[in-house]
Amino acid sequence: MQNISFSMITMQKHKWIYPGILATFFVLNSCSGPLEWPESPLYDFGHKGSDTTQPADLESARRAIVGHYAHYDVVAYEDTTTRTTMRSFIISYGFTDFYLEDGRLMQSDRFVHAEQKLSRKNAQSVFSDEAVQAIKPRVQEVELFRKNGTWHIYRRESPSLLGIKGDPSKPLPADPDDPNLTDPDQDGHPGVTVQISVGKFFRGEIYITRREIFSNYLTLNGDGTLSGYVADQSEQFVVGASKKILNQESNSIQHPDKGLSPVLLVPVDPNIDTLEELMRIRDEIFPPEPEFYSKK
Repeated sequence: MQNISFSMITMQKHKWIYPGILATFFVLNSCSGPLEWPESPLYDFGHKGSDTTQPADLESARRAIVGHYAHYDVVAYEDTTTRTTMRSFIISYGFTDFYLEDGRLMQSDRFVHAEQKLSRKNAQSVFSDEAVQAIKPRVQEVELFRKNGTWHIYRRESPSLLGIKGDPSKPLPADPDDPNLTDPDQDGHPGVTVQISVGKFFRGEIYITRREIFSNYLTLNGDGTLSGYVADQSEQFVVGASKKILNQESNSIQHPDKGLSPVLLVPVDPNIDTLEELMRIRDEIFPPEPEFYSKK
């Protein structure tokens, strides 16, 4: 989830994720303002690296990075096209593996669960685990370089499609009757389903397709973790909705503050590779999820 963010938009550029899930609530457009962003950066992962703790050369750095990691990332989005601003955090959980292939360092990502935090009280958006797990980022070679005594990793964009077949290098199709639509979460609706509720008074669903486009900027820390930030330029299209009011246009974009979109990769036992196993150790290895807050 990645790295995953979902907004109700006829055609939108904004990531995951997904990543990684952004739903914009038209029914929430009241006169009251949104909750406030927390302080940035959300976390201080402590870049504990120096010339003495960091690998001495490129080959040593590659070998130090190779491994199986638990993945946690947050992406912040903001939609100013609605009557009152909608802010959102998408929190994605999964696994990242680094391995060597013909001397190249490769990154493989697999997402298993995602949460969404909205800047509206009593509003919820749910993206099923089946839909999250249907996101299949392509394996990507990463760039590894040293700067100021610390090793850095850059994973460039490698677009992938969700809810539709086709060429991921091309813009996402915007036809609700496209014959290439799929049902990866297998709930009988085209694309993947986002469930929306506001208190006890409103419930509905939107059905979306996505072109996931994200990149990672990571630093190798002295404790073996990798941390940095996510950049997202994903595209999304609403192919249908359970209620007409949900099938409307908006424009959510990633917040420019990098401190609001962090990523943390923690080395874990290769045998830990399911959602249930990850959630059992979640509080031991990851920080608390971010929250919006009210103005004082």
